[in-house]
This record gives sequence, C-alpha cells and structure tokens, in this order.
Amino acid sequence: MLRPRSTLRFPRTSLPISQPLRRPRHIAVSSFSTEAPAAQAATESQLRDGQLYVDAVFPLRIAAWDLRYLIGYLRQETLIDELHDVVSGVKVHNFKLKSLDPHKKDGGIFVNFQYEANDESVPTAIQDITKALREHAEKCGGVPSWMGIPRGNIWPVKGHPWREDLHRYASPALRISFEGPDVNEELLYHLLRPYGKIKEITSPVPVPAGSLRSSIVVFRQITSASTARNVIHGLRVNTGTESSPAWTRLRLIYQPPLQAHAIRDYVASHPRVFLPILFFLLGTLTYTIFDPVRVFMVEGKMNDWFDYREFALYKWIRRNTVERFSLSSSDHDSESTEEPTRGVWKERQDAAGTLERYLSDVPTTVAFVHGPQGSGKTRMLNAVLKDTKRKTLIIDIRELTKANSEMRLVSDLALQTGYWPVFSFLNSVNNLIDLASVGLIGQKTGFSSSLSDQLKQILEVVGTGLRGVNTSYKKQHERELNERHVAELRRQDEARVQERIRNGIWHDGRLDCVAGNGVMSELGVGDELFDDHDVNGSVSTSSLSESFELQEKAEANGAAEESKRKQRSAEDLRAIEAMPVVVLRNFETKGGGEQRETLMNVLSQWAATVAENQIAHVIVVSDNRENSKLLARALPSKPLNLIALSDADNASALSFVKQKLHDVDVEIDFTKEQISYVQRLGGRASDLESLIHKVRSGQKVEDAVEDIITRGASELRKNAFGDDADDAKNLAWTREQAWILMKQLANKAEIPYHDTLMDYPFKGDESALRNMEHAELITIVTHNGRPASIKPGKPVYKFVYERLVNDSVFQATQDIAYNTKLITSAETTIKACEQELLILKEVEAATSGFWGSRSAVSQRVEYLLKNMRSAETKIEALEKQNATLKKVLSKGG
Repeated sequence: MLRPRSTLRFPRTSLPISQPLRRPRHIAVSSFSTEAPAAQAATESQLRDGQLYVDAVFPLRIAAWDLRYLIGYLRQETLIDELHDVVSGVKVHNFKLKSLDPHKKDGGIFVNFQYEANDESVPTAIQDITKALREHAEKCGGVPSWMGIPRGNIWPVKGHPWREDLHRYASPALRISFEGPDVNEELLYHLLRPYGKIKEITSPVPVPAGSLRSSIVVFRQITSASTARNVIHGLRVNTGTESSPAWTRLRLIYQPPLQAHAIRDYVASHPRVFLPILFFLLGTLTYTIFDPVRVFMVEGKMNDWFDYREFALYKWIRRNTVERFSLSSSDHDSESTEEPTRGVWKERQDAAGTLERYLSDVPTTVAFVHGPQGSGKTRMLNAVLKDTKRKTLIIDIRELTKANSEMRLVSDLALQTGYWPVFSFLNSVNNLIDLASVGLIGQKTGFSSSLSDQLKQILEVVGTGLRGVNTSYKKQHERELNERHVAELRRQDEARVQERIRNGIWHDGRLDCVAGNGVMSELGVGDELFDDHDVNGSVSTSSLSESFELQEKAEANGAAEESKRKQRSAEDLRAIEAMPVVVLRNFETKGGGEQRETLMNVLSQWAATVAENQIAHVIVVSDNRENSKLLARALPSKPLNLIALSDADNASALSFVKQKLHDVDVEIDFTKEQISYVQRLGGRASDLESLIHKVRSGQKVEDAVEDIITRGASELRKNAFGDDADDAKNLAWTREQAWILMKQLANKAEIPYHDTLMDYPFKGDESALRNMEHAELITIVTHNGRPASIKPGKPVYKFVYERLVNDSVFQATQDIAYNTKLITSAETTIKACEQELLILKEVEAATSGFWGSRSAVSQRVEYLLKNMRSAETKIEALEKQNATLKKVLSKGG
C-alpha cells in the first residue's frame, strides 16, 4: 500500500542559481555509462554527475495532429513541482538535485543530479539511487502524471540522450543503427527488455556503402519504445570479448508504423494490378453516385424545379410589386410567341398545323423545320409549344459550335441540357494518365475518352432524364385524374342525397341518436321504421324507391361505360402529352471542322434514337433543307417529317402588316405607292416585323422602308467588304467576288449558278459562294438536288444591292479594284505568251529541216499573238475605264 504523498516541499532556494532549469544538450554525458568515466577535478574527485529519466509525466505526442500536449503545457509547472517534491526526499550517496529538464514531445522529464561515489562503486551507487527514488515515489503516491493517475517510472540514463524537435513522433518501433560491428539479437533483447515487452527484433540487412546497418525492435507499447530511446541512445556496448573488445555505439530513432510513400511505391511497383482496380472503382463511383444526380438535374431543368421564376412566392411578389407598378404592358413579352392571325398568312398556318399534328401523334420520326433566316421559324415554333404546354429541352447548336476546345464544348452541352455535375477537365488528366500508363505498363488504360464518347455519355443521361420527365408527368396527371374522380363521385353522391330529400325518402340515421333512446338510439335505427304511410301522395315510398334505384343503376352502367371509353382515350392522349419535346436549333452541318462534324453526327444519332424509341418528340430547326441529309442517314428506314417555311407572297405580306397594325389600333389605308414600298420587303417575316414596329412608332410607310434599306446597305457594306483592307483579309471571300455578284443581282432577280462559278473572279471556287450563302448575302436555289441559281439572301437585298451599285463613289472604288485585278490577270497572260513565243522561236530554228514543223509552230504563234492582242485590248479598255472612274472620285461623286 502506497502511503499518502508527503506534504513537505523542497525549498526552491536550494537549487543552485547558476544552474538553469533546462540543462544544455551538449553536456548530457552520463557518468555511469559503460564508457570509462571522465576524470574529475582534483578538488571534486568523489563528486559525480548523473541523469535519470522519468516517463509518462506529460502526454506522449504520437502525431502532428495530437493536441494532448496542450494539456501538458497547462499543467507543466504543477507536474514539475510535484516531481521536485518526490525526488528531493532522497539522500542516498549524498544525492543532490541539480535541475529538472522536461521533454514534452516524448512525455518525460530528465532529472540531473550529483552524488558521491568512487570509481568502483559507480554502478552500485546508481542502482541504489534509482531504487531509493522508486521507493520514495511509491510512498508519495507514485510519479506525478498529467492524467492524475500515477503510472510512470524512473530509469537511469545509460547513453547520451538526443533531444530534438524534429517531426519524428513516437511509435512502437525503434530503428537501432550500429556505429561499429553489428549487435546480435540476444544482446539487444537483454539490453531493451527491461523497458517493456518486445514483439519483434529484425536482423540487419545489407545497405548501400556509407550507410549504417540497423535492426528494428518493435515493442508492445509505445511508452516502452519512448523510454528505451531516451535512455539507451548513444550507449556504447562491447560486441567482442573481454580480451579483444569491439565497441559499438547505438543510435535509436523512431520507425514510423507506415513507411513514407508506401502507397506510392506500391502503385509504382504494381501498376498492372493497381491501375485497373483504381479505374474500375472510379467508374463504379461515377455510375452509382453521379449519374443518378445528373438524371435528377436534367429532370429538374425540364420541370423548372430550380427556376425561381416558377416559385409561387416569386410570382406572388412580382404580381403585387413589379406588375402592379409597371408602366409597360405585358403584351410585348408575348410578341415573340404570338402566332400570325388565322387567314392572314396561309403558308405559316399550314406549317403550324403540320407541326401540331406531329406533336399530337406518337413520334416515329424527326420533324425537320427549314426555311431562310428571318422566315419566322422560331416564332411559329414557340407559338405551337406555348399552346401545347409541353416540357421542352432546347439545344442551340450554334452556341455549341462557338466552343474553341473540346472541354468547352462538353461544358456548354452539359449547361444547355442541365447535366450536372460535369468534370470536363478530367479528360485532360485522363490523357496524361494514358501517357503515363504507356510508360509504366506499355499500354493505355482506356480511361480517357474521345469527344464522341463524352458527348454520347451526356446525351445518354439526358435521354434517361427525358424518360423520367415522361414518368413524372404521368404520375402527376394520374394524381390529378384521381382527385377529379373523387370530386365527381362526391358530387354525384351529394346530388343523389338532394334528390332523395326532395322526394321525402331520405332518412338520416344521425337524427335517431337525438330522437331515440336506449339501444336503438346507439345503433342509429330509431324507434320506428320509415314505412309507406309516412310519405304523402298517391305514389308509395316503395315504388318511388324502386324507380329511383333502377334509374340509378341504368345511369351508373351508362356512366361506367362512358368512363371506360373516356379513360382509354385519356390514357392514349396522356401518353402523348407526357412526352417532352426536344428542339435542336440552328442545325447546320457545314463548316466548323472535325469538332463540328463529330457534334452533328452524335446529335443526329441521338435525335433519331430518341424519336424511334418514343421517348420524346424531336424537332430540328435549320436554315437549309440540305442539312436534313445527316438526319436522313440516321433514320434510313423512315422519312423525315419536312416542314418548310418560305417568304410570304405580296398579298399575304400586305395582309399580315394590315392585321398587325389593326391589332394595335393603327389604321392605314395603303396607297399604291405604299403597297409598292411594302412589296420591296418581300415576304420575309423579320423585315415585315421591323416595318410594323417603325409604323407603330409614328413613321410613314415610305420612310420606314427606306430606313430598312439604308440600314441594310450599311450592314451589307460592312459584312461583305469589311471596314478596311485588313478586315477584308479575314473574310472567306474577296471583295471582287462580292462586288460582281451584287452588280449582277442588282439588275436580275437571279443569276445562273454554274455560269457565275466558272467565270472570273470565282474560277471554280465553290467555297466562296457557300460562305457567302452562310453569311446570308446570297441564297443558292437547288433543283433536283444540285445548285441551279443564285438569288439575294433576303428579298429586300435586291434593293440594297441597287442602292450600293448606284452609289457612284462606292461603285467607282470597287470597279477600279476589280479592273485592276483584271489588268493584272491580262498582263500575266501577255507575259506568258511572250515567254512561249521566245521558246517557239528556238524550236523553229532547231526543227526547220523537218517537214511540217513550220506549220505547227506558225499555228501556235498565231494563237498566242491573238491572245496577246485580246489581252492588250482589254488592258487599254480597262485603263481607260479606270481613268474615267478616277475622275468620279476626284469630284467626290
């Protein structure tokens, strides 16, 4: 039994003032080590220094994240005072305490002391002092600890402790390095076993030259390893015999339980095993976690779950704030979806009717809506979709093709479809992994995917989301139908009750609880039955009841059959209404390079799959009918539902303008001159809408049309010719090519395609014409699938071309540039003819003796001279024309 800790305290004034509390590391030399002790000064020959180690005083820090050492900081002074009292009560061998040196990282305190002993009695004296301190500590209640539970011990220091503050934390394993011959396992076990149970001792292994051989000793407890390191480090042991000693100094450091970079080294050593497993786990994680989230996000985008404008609170706030005090009419917001008045634009109504019929049937193919830009495709489509109130997913291909990288393209497609989360940057990382795997295992991992695979993955998830939208709509509709059915049954039941009450045959059993008594009252039957005598009139109650029951049965049977019929038709209609609509806008297959081609192929295949599997109705909007060829290849067995929109004729255009102006209370009696001005715009919907807005603003019809033509001339001058010479270099055609087309189209409604293509300045360059068509400068009309003629890009462009051609300064500038090109071409022809004539002169001189050679050379010479004369005449005419044009420029027009 330990007696209570003594209350006597060693006076602090007894500690030498010259001795600091923390002893310097460079004098930590034990006088009782196995080395021969240092000789003492002559005056202090019997006075020796010693060192003890007390463990488990502070928390033993095992990692950087171990914050228990903060508790030791808080209790440091208290623990040192308590330990001071414990060790101060021993006087064996004139024991005198010098200092207490905490070593908080390992949880212990070094005790520096002095004692008296001769050379022979040093080991005995140390043992006596240690034993006395342990006994005295036991009498005082044990060694103080930060936990309040004494569990530490006192150990004599045999080596030279290395007190470091490196990030080397305690562990059960110690690496013991040998400065000298190897120490065998038996000697290590005998030396270290007193500090705790040992689990394993490894033998030294070969090491590179210049490194120390070592053994690893694994203790059962981490405290034992910490004590052994602080007590044994720096100890010299004899591994030889007494006659021929061989000294070895022991260096002890903590061996981390998990070696640094062990995982990295394993991966680098076993890539064929680890990489496939890693990629399988990543793929599994993607399909099990991220894909359901992505499907949910796609459904949320189509059902407007995350659109704050669809929230009831937002609508209420807007209705009672913004709309209440707004000065503008909300009718303008719906203009983009307003459909032309019926009977005004027959062509548009026919196209809208065809689209509505497509949406009202089960989809088996793709609807392809085509027409020139500005013909009203988007307006007509928005009006039809607004009437049907169908869930719609819109993919704008023009915005996708603006992406300058594959990663940007994938991100934009994911944004438009609601696909989230998307890790597009991982594709670059995957490519790097493939490169690394080729170097490690000699083959690609297959973890990276091409652009086509990434797009297909996104669209596959979107298709799953479309199915979810279909299912959620059906469930919602079924819920609404059930609520309506319950309400209808309740209404019919109330009607029957009212009818019985009016005929006096209704009996409410609840009244018996008030009028009756006893058991009959509780059962709700009443004291007397309701018989025939209780009904006034000639018709008995029983006959009335029977007639009403028969009538109710007949009505119920008829209602049941009608309900079944309606239910079947409603289910068919519900299945169609539940299908969402996918709209692919700006479907253009030409230009854009390989990235655009990949995108169009993937979208075409996906659209065909969605329509064939009856997942959704698919509507593709394009400016050119030729773009339907890609969709036709994706649906080889089924024809496309082609819906064409063209410019309206003059009568329909005029009726459209009149009706629109009438709707806004603007009445105009068009004169012949005004009608001719309206006809200049043709039937292009965008230009007609612009005219209507200008007239509504107070402009005259003539001024509005002139304003549209003038604005078109400015835009066309910039788009076709560029602002300056540097800007013109970026165009896909030359200024001369644009100018010659404008001059010809200003005089003719259309010009032959192939004649223009083969003539100067095109010379067979078909790409320039196609690029000009894409820029809406011209329209190429096809016949039997081949280009036939060229027309202005919009009907109003004919008058725009006339305005540019009639601009004398602009005409002179372009004609001079065009003539200069022709002069250069003619001069090139003349130089080529001159060079060939010189060659023919030499040929004639060398072959003058041959029969018939002179005739052949003469014919070729005549041909070349004829070409030279023609070219020279052309040059003279063009230079004379340029001189005249320069006079126009000098006069300023």
